[in-house]
This record gives sequence, structure tokens and C-alpha cells, in this order.
Amino acid sequence: MEIPALQGLASERRLMTMEQPLQTSEQQSSLRIGVPAEVSNEEQRVALAPGGVETLVASGHEVYVESGAGANAHFTDNEYAEVGGQVVGAAADVYSKSELIVKVGPPVGDELDLLQAKQVLISALHLGATTPQFLKRLMELRITGIGFEFIRDSDGSLPIVRMMHEIMGSLAVQIAARYLESDEGGKGVMLGGISGVPPSTVVILGAGVVGEWAARTALGFGAHVIVLDRDLGALRSVEHYLNRNVTTAMASPQYIRQAVLSADVVIGAMMSNGERSPLLVTEDMVAAMQPGSVIVDAVIDQGGCVETSRPTTHSDPVFRMYDVVHYCVPNMPSNAARTATYALTNVLVPYLLQIGRTGAINDALWHNVGLRNGTYAYRRYLTKKSLATPYGLPYRDIELLIASGI
Repeated sequence: MEIPALQGLASERRLMTMEQPLQTSEQQSSLRIGVPAEVSNEEQRVALAPGGVETLVASGHEVYVESGAGANAHFTDNEYAEVGGQVVGAAADVYSKSELIVKVGPPVGDELDLLQAKQVLISALHLGATTPQFLKRLMELRITGIGFEFIRDSDGSLPIVRMMHEIMGSLAVQIAARYLESDEGGKGVMLGGISGVPPSTVVILGAGVVGEWAARTALGFGAHVIVLDRDLGALRSVEHYLNRNVTTAMASPQYIRQAVLSADVVIGAMMSNGERSPLLVTEDMVAAMQPGSVIVDAVIDQGGCVETSRPTTHSDPVFRMYDVVHYCVPNMPSNAARTATYALTNVLVPYLLQIGRTGAINDALWHNVGLRNGTYAYRRYLTKKSLATPYGLPYRDIELLIASGI
């Protein structure tokens, strides 16, 4: 049997505590949960790790896992079977046997035909790629759709979004370190330098979660780190958490230009909820950067922070412009599929247990603010006005729908 890595052990310990929920008078209901393999382009994550399946099975639920669903994250079918998961050979069987589907990306293509009436679907929605046909299909089938992007707990946090942003920030620095190497066409420098040789300069645009974790990782490498943002409070927060080991500055055109000119690495990490990322680095700034420098635009899925950025893919991740390496892959967490799967599992399993404890999805939505906030489709209606209005589709408030029993 595989001995898990330390991150795996930490994840499993957290998951094990979930097997002992507080005593409650609510009626426990056995759920039939389906975990299909991901078919979206280059998606390597799976929604639940074997440890999460074990927790759910121990709580009385049935979990159907499509054969090979965890392969790209290096989870075998045997690992799922050993903890009580039922491995099935085809996606159609997963959908037909399950009342609740949990997956990473939303159903696409032929998957839409596999959805069953009144199922619960928990996945990312991928707002930029959402179509009215997809939404109408969910409404026709009276499906309850819960989106990763919308799940917001009572403290205002977005637990799944935050987890993925932490991964994005850390990965951005790891990737930059690799592409600075000579074999990758970079400057041939190390982020941390060595005795007698100064460290590289990493400029991070944005002091949010992505920027904070990029700064943490870059400091861990030993780099000189500069963080720029338009929000003075966010800069103070980064200084506080990182013990003033970073240099911070307001993201004015003057400071951005100066920082980019001296940078070995520029990481685009500034984003605005529901809006395009602000364009901070112009083409002429990129043209003036040192040859062999690296740009990692971690928010390219929101338009990117750098004018010369354009989306790339995991299979063809970089391009060069003005002799500067550009890495602009959307869905960066997929490149750390195993870590990202553990992170998803840690967040999703408590929600699934909550649905089981309440006995019905409408009761779970009523009692759990995170799930209620995450709901974008309920029965025959969309419950996010911002999602319904652009397509002219019917919208209803989720709390009114639950209360009315529609």
C-alpha cells in the first residue's frame, strides 16, 4: 500500500475528524454520490480523493467512482475500492446510479445527456465558458446546481476559491523558477542566489490570496520580493503576515514601471470579483524587461494583468515576446492535481456530510449558508441574477424558493 506524502497525511487526518460529527437530532440520510472522470480539456484533478470517499462511506453513503477518474492525480481504482467506493466502468453508470454528482468542471458535451432529473450537481461553473444551453438543460431537468465559485461561508470567505488561489500563488513561483533556468531559455539564474551572488527579484502584482502565497513561496526560495497593489490595506496585511520581509508599494504607473524594469520574474495576481483583471503592465514595459526574464500571468482566466499575455495550455504553456518568457495557463491548479484534489476533498466532504445529515437538499440549503450561497440553479429557476440577466432566463431568490417549497 502506498505511504502517503506528508501533505496526504495531513489531509487524511483532517478528513478523519469528519467521521465523528457532533451529535445531532437530524435524520441521517444515505446519499448516492457519483464521481465521474473529468473530460474537460487537460483537467487532471478529481473531485474526491480516496480518503474523502472513505469518510463518506463510513457515514453510510454510497460513492460511485468512474474507473480511471483519479488516474491523472495518481489515485488508482484499487485505492477507491479498498475504502468502500464502488468503481464503475462508464460515466453513464455513474450518472444513472447517483442522486448527487460531484466533479471539478461542469458537464460538457455528451455529459449533459447523462444528467438525470432532479439530481444535485456540485462543481465549478466556469463563468467565462457558461452557455445558455447548459443553464437551460439544468432548468429543464430541475437540477440543483451548486458552483465552487459561489460557495461563501457565513464569515464571508470563499473556501474553495481560496484553496485554489493558494495553489495558484505557490505554483506561479515554482513555475517561474523553472523557466528562469538556462535549459528553458531563461536568464540562467536562481531565485534565491547563493553566497556572494544576490537573489533574483520577483515582482508580484496584487496582494490578494494569490499574491500573498506567491510572496510566501518566493521568500521561501530566498528571492527579493516586491508586492504592488492599489489597496493600501491589502499591502499592510501582506506586510503583517510576512513580517515585513517583502517590499510593498502602491501600484501606480511609476512604481510598476520601475519594478518591472528591475524584475527577473513578474507574477500577475491582481483580480476583481466579477470583473476583468486590471491591465497593469503595458507592452512597452515588457519590451524594456531584461532578456530571459519570466512573466507568469496567474489570472489570465480573468483577462490577465500583462498586455502581452494570451492564454496558453498545459501541453504548450509558454511563448516568448521581446525575449521574455510568458507562462499564461488558465486552470493552473490542475498542474498540481494531487494537492488540488486533497484541497477540494477537505472542503467538499463536510458539505456532503451536511446534506446527508439533513436528509434532503432543500433542508441542507436552508440550514447551511455556504451551500445556499453556492446555489445558482434550483428546480426550474436560476438563483443568481447576474447569471440569469445576460441570457434573459427566469430568476428567483433562493430563500424564497426554499421557503415556498416549489
